[in-house]
Amino acid sequence: MTSLKSQRRLAAQILKVGQGRVWIDPNRVDDVEAAITREEIRKLIHEGVIKPLKDKGVSRARARVIHEKRKKGLRRGPGTKTGGTQAKISKKEAWMSKVRALRRRLRELKTNKIITESTYRKLYTMIKSGRFESIADMERYLKAHELWRKR
Repeated sequence: MTSLKSQRRLAAQILKVGQGRVWIDPNRVDDVEAAITREEIRKLIHEGVIKPLKDKGVSRARARVIHEKRKKGLRRGPGTKTGGTQAKISKKEAWMSKVRALRRRLRELKTNKIITESTYRKLYTMIKSGRFESIADMERYLKAHELWRKR
């Protein structure tokens, strides 16, 4: 393969692009090799033997996909958000998930007859007042105050 370094350099200057973006037709290499003046290179550019390649940009394809998903409501969860705890999950959301979990566990204990109806009612109000931090905390309280139903 012959070196077309000077032809490439001249074409790059004429086309006002970098040398890496100069495309030379592989079928007409002999014609390009013969061209040594700017005028000859200009003629080859006009004929389409030498062309500038398109500039490479940053693809927006991935961004478009993400945008479509966001329009559907996806990719908007707490894992995506940055900032403090309350920026990710609001106080109300955190409270709701905690209280629902506690009430679910309390219902289980009542249906399985592990606690009495009166204990259930007392604990239900305590949950509502924010007395318990977690299910484990509530169960520690039951154990400490011996509220488990006697077998």
